[in-house]
Amino acid sequence: MQHSSRYIVLFALAVCGVCSIFVAVSAVSLKERQERNKAIDVQSKVLVLAGLMSEGERLSGEEIGARFSQSIESKVVRLATGEYDETIDADRFDQRSAAADLNTSREAPPNLAKVRRTPHHAVVYHVRDESGSFKSLILPIQGQGLWSTLYGFIALAPDANGIQGITFYEHGETPGLGGEVDNPRWKSLWIGRKAFGESGEVEIEVKKGTAGTPEDDPYRVDGLSGATITSRGVTGTLKFWLGEYGFGSYLNQFRAERGI
Repeated sequence: MQHSSRYIVLFALAVCGVCSIFVAVSAVSLKERQERNKAIDVQSKVLVLAGLMSEGERLSGEEIGARFSQSIESKVVRLATGEYDETIDADRFDQRSAAADLNTSREAPPNLAKVRRTPHHAVVYHVRDESGSFKSLILPIQGQGLWSTLYGFIALAPDANGIQGITFYEHGETPGLGGEVDNPRWKSLWIGRKAFGESGEVEIEVKKGTAGTPEDDPYRVDGLSGATITSRGVTGTLKFWLGEYGFGSYLNQFRAERGI
């Protein structure tokens, strides 16, 4: 039996309409679960960097949430002033969406990280040990590599200068080259370095070639072989987010509160 062109077009439109409704209903009904999964993923990355969870360790969402809440406090800060903003729920705040929204972000000046806009607010993480003593400060960072935006975290010591670790959890760099930002050996080279020089300027950088030990060469880290642009991107990312237009004001407040 043959159908007219009109029938075929109407039938196709009806099928598309039903599918669209199904997709829309699914997206709305699953939105809360998706947001929860995103929050759990971020918590797991922070836990690993804080040394409270091993890479590859398999925990349920409830276990991750419990371990996170036991040792880590999320706080929202206003980047322009460095002050905490208690009116915003840190667990629900989406920093990427805020940076993309013209109403909740500002244009960034030209920078090596190629960050175009910075959100008015950002989330920081305070890590404490079992006795309640401050252990580390974890800050979100992002910047352009060769092929993609690198999203990660850097962990600073209680003096807001010593580097305890760094991780990039999302990127599209070339495996074996820029993708070596994932390599545990390279990430281990950051531990014990210093972010700021004696003048207070951001001094940490990824150099071309091999750096010395943290004691002899505290402000430089080995370059990524064959990935000069990605290495520059990491340097630019840290200089931006630890500087004036990133967490600079907050870090000044943080040090002042602790008499550093």
